[in-house]
Amino acid sequence: MKNWNRRKTVELDSLAVHHRLTPTLSWWHLVALGVGAIVGTGIYTLVGVGANLAGPAVILSFLVAGAVCACAALCYAEVSTAIPASGSAYTYSYVVLGELIAWVVGWSLILEYSLVVSAVAVGWSGYATGFLASVGIPWPAALAAGPHAGGIVNLPAVVIVGVVAALLAMGTRESATINAILVVVKIVALLIFVVVALPYFNFDQFEPFMPFGFVATDQGGVQKGVMAAAAIIFFAFYGFDAISTAAEEAKRPSRDLPIGIIGSMVVCTAIYVGVAAVAVGSMPYTEYANSPEPLALILRKLGQGHMGAIIGAAAVIALPTVILAFLYGQSRIFFVMARDGLLPESLARVNARTGTPVRITICTAIIVGILAGLVPLDEIAALANAGTLAAFIAVAVCMLAMRRRPISSKSVFQTPLPWIVGPAAIGGCLYLFWSLPGTTKLFFAIWNAIGLACYALWSGKVKREA
Repeated sequence: MKNWNRRKTVELDSLAVHHRLTPTLSWWHLVALGVGAIVGTGIYTLVGVGANLAGPAVILSFLVAGAVCACAALCYAEVSTAIPASGSAYTYSYVVLGELIAWVVGWSLILEYSLVVSAVAVGWSGYATGFLASVGIPWPAALAAGPHAGGIVNLPAVVIVGVVAALLAMGTRESATINAILVVVKIVALLIFVVVALPYFNFDQFEPFMPFGFVATDQGGVQKGVMAAAAIIFFAFYGFDAISTAAEEAKRPSRDLPIGIIGSMVVCTAIYVGVAAVAVGSMPYTEYANSPEPLALILRKLGQGHMGAIIGAAAVIALPTVILAFLYGQSRIFFVMARDGLLPESLARVNARTGTPVRITICTAIIVGILAGLVPLDEIAALANAGTLAAFIAVAVCMLAMRRRPISSKSVFQTPLPWIVGPAAIGGCLYLFWSLPGTTKLFFAIWNAIGLACYALWSGKVKREA
């Protein structure tokens, strides 16, 4: 571990041809990538879970989580333009804070992205099987859930991961264009939900507004309250960090990355607040709490079954955009870690025909496909949040460190009020982490203990230039 404090420099021009990613993405590709990653996880699958933990105050949970993510997004926008290289928080930590911290952050990102893809694949499976049942095509229960739910394997979840991985392997620009089209479908579906459910809106559904309190407390063996829900709903807002993994593939990173990161957060916050408010006001939250398809369920219970079927169909079509964005980001993080020598270098090869890291994309798909078939959605979300919070804290620290010790003379995006925004991001993330379930924090500690052991073994075997 003699290189644990080594810092790397970003010199993309000196990389071998098979280690270079091709810049093919414009700013609108990045906005669509961000919206595709953010919108879906919370509104389509987790709004019911959050309502079960906070009641009608789940709207407040959305606002808290969104505020923390907004501070983190501003930090990402600054650091990504100063260090326009793929790898997101892992690369930033390696450049600014050193190799060991970079490894911990990269190890946390592996956890985040793998579990996010798995969670959304499980959510997609719920909508897909629900849609099939609504049109008279029942799907075998044993092949729609993992062993934890009495099934054998969640086959639809595994299949959708494989389909998206194949699309990514075909080419970055091609998959980004398809993603943009599907994002439009997803937003239209959410607007349909608002228009159809709004006439049923009743302010009485907001009473009592905060039945479980504000601070996360143990209630019947479950952490409940506004902050407990925010710690889970936080999963619904992040996704903009996937944009930063596309730094090397952006045509003009100094302009395109800030537009993509901040633009996607603004669009998604507006969508989330509107849809969540209508969902809570249209029906008692207990009716759809923990449902794998809460929006479609609400419409069916309101007597709008045909519209519910449309929402379900749109989710089946559009939720894969989330899988695409995060699987894309995960494969790039794996790729850069391998290129740096922290994972087997044989994985860091770009296919000469497609310009994509096909090997690492396939390996990533295998890992998340196994998780999607076996692990429950709520546990996936909570553990993924822990990895994300660690990465967000690292990026905020990097932003503040760069203000003290600049690493680039280029004109980059500047975070407004950095000594307020940065500490707010760090403090907010730490509080949300503390609000996570105790078992989640324990599993996260175990995951990182395993990661440090792997780093010690790997760094002892691989000789890298200092």
